[in-house]
Amino acid sequence: MTIHVVLADDEVLARQKLRIFLRDEPDCEVVGECATAAETIELVRAARPDLVFLDIRLPDMDGFDVIDALSSHKELIMPRIVFTTAYDQYASRAFEVRAVDYLLKPFTPERLRSALGRIRQHANGGASNGAGDGESGRYTTRIVFKSKGRVLFLPVSEIRWIAAEENYVRISTSDETHLLRETMAHLEERLDPRVFLRVHRSSIVNLQYVKEVRMDAEGEAAVMLVNGQKVSMSRSYRSRIQRLVHQ
Repeated sequence: MTIHVVLADDEVLARQKLRIFLRDEPDCEVVGECATAAETIELVRAARPDLVFLDIRLPDMDGFDVIDALSSHKELIMPRIVFTTAYDQYASRAFEVRAVDYLLKPFTPERLRSALGRIRQHANGGASNGAGDGESGRYTTRIVFKSKGRVLFLPVSEIRWIAAEENYVRISTSDETHLLRETMAHLEERLDPRVFLRVHRSSIVNLQYVKEVRMDAEGEAAVMLVNGQKVSMSRSYRSRIQRLVHQ
């Protein structure tokens, strides 16, 4: 499958850098470039791309105005949006409009490749665009935060377990952890309880990665994850697992 791409940035060098990076992605084809919001709207309506790399600050409007204008055209299938910007303060708003990713300039080819990986995953039906219906639509599908100089859009499906650390929470995936200034209670409210289970005052696990629950001789329980990690389970939360078993 070919991903048709539009580059929208008022800086010529920024568009050239993107073109150079995209040369190494054989399934990506740049179908046009634009330097203003008006040009972007016109080009997207004409070319119907799959993906737009969109600078947030354009001369005539900002990137959010572009999305609003495109969304008003009911006959248009909205392309995926990856914001490119030197400013990190718009990340939360970008998440609200369901951008696939948020690239902070200057970004590396590896960071771009990570964003494209999300696009390919969506195209293959492996992830949601953030929309939902019924019960699942109430809960977040991605968490956006700044980590090590990057603004990350982390799909919650990649989270294995979450641990409280004073005024922070530590989110663990298969290969890295991230520390967020967040409360367990607020985070738990945002996560689908059919997938994420509170097993301790300080721990939440993703049930997709739970292998078993073990009991020791003293009656203490622990949740074992598929990668061998062990997460303590307190007695006050043990009934939650029991309810799942008897469903």
